[in-house]
Amino acid sequence: MSRYFTEDHEWVDVDGDIGTVGISEYAQEQLGDIVFVDVPDEGKELTKGDEAAVVESVKAASDVYSPVSGTVIEANASLGDTPGLVNEDPEGDGWFYKLTLADPDELSELMDEIAYQAFVAKL
Repeated sequence: MSRYFTEDHEWVDVDGDIGTVGISEYAQEQLGDIVFVDVPDEGKELTKGDEAAVVESVKAASDVYSPVSGTVIEANASLGDTPGLVNEDPEGDGWFYKLTLADPDELSELMDEIAYQAFVAKL
């Protein structure tokens, strides 16, 4: 499995042609306590860069953009009842949705974990 990041602090884990999407540890730290997450519906077609989800925290509401294009095949239903999962485990159990990759070549435009850590260090 490979993990990629965007400059907007989303990540995507890729396993075959399936991508699992969420926000980074850095993003959840900036947001603070998350109180609501709106994830996309199964079957929704997303283009890279589309608004895919909304995260509301005690500080602000933020859009989550799709790091890759594809069709949503699963939303993390646990976030409806327990949005704090994003704070507890943003790069694990706090994932937002899974999608089938429409164009795996889009991954080459994203950062790997080392490049992302260097990017965040400059912020």
